[in-house]
Amino acid sequence: MLTFTDSHCHLDFDELSQSLDEVLTTCEAQQIKRIIVPSIGPQNWQQVLSLPAQMISSVDLYPCLGIHPWFLDGLADDAIEQLDKLIAEHKASLIALGEMGIDGTIAKDSKEPTQHLNQQIAIFEQQLELAKQHQLPVIVHHRRSHPEVVRSLKAAKLSRGGIIHAFSGSYQQAKQYLDLGFLLGIGGTITYPRATKTINTVKKLPIESLVLETDAPAMPLAGFQGLANHPKHVVDVFDALANLRSEDKCMLSEQIEANINRLFNL
Repeated sequence: MLTFTDSHCHLDFDELSQSLDEVLTTCEAQQIKRIIVPSIGPQNWQQVLSLPAQMISSVDLYPCLGIHPWFLDGLADDAIEQLDKLIAEHKASLIALGEMGIDGTIAKDSKEPTQHLNQQIAIFEQQLELAKQHQLPVIVHHRRSHPEVVRSLKAAKLSRGGIIHAFSGSYQQAKQYLDLGFLLGIGGTITYPRATKTINTVKKLPIESLVLETDAPAMPLAGFQGLANHPKHVVDVFDALANLRSEDKCMLSEQIEANINRLFNL
């Protein structure tokens, strides 16, 4: 029987948390055995940390702590210090740091693009340093920021690598991340026929480099535009991926689960 892990799902967001029991029961029925839950900043660190205690199904929930580049306004000066303390306090239950990264679109739309981008890079690199100190992998957000992200990752020299969340780049870009020891998060993008660049890239990548994700409640799949995404759709992402690949479905599923196990020491 095929089993699945959603490597990126915001279960603490209202669209999912208000019916958490139902969400997890649905996932359990779909053989989704594990959900990795990244945080976005100090405002939801405690909610994410408390999720495993609310578990009412056999679905394992894994919290991650990080500061998302969308939520830097009003960030306390000691946020990185707070994060460091929480990591040390909850080291036994944390499997990664994230969601963190650099978003060129948000920077461009800000009042002071260069200053905003520099702030994003600084916060990202400080989190990478924490990941290095605590020997944890990272979950990386990127959008129109590939050169900056790669530059920061190369400088960090992480021992554990991580996941490039919502990968949608070229084969050349993918190769740069793989060379740095990262896996690529494959989500609903590949269900859109217009996403030819990503689809053609995913066809060629080694299966040892791929993990599945939904980013629920964001990033709805094709056919579900305008609706809140749901972690149950990780099965649909898998089906879309299997249609692009030549491997047997069982082999593909087993390898993707093995990739998760290897990265997070599960």
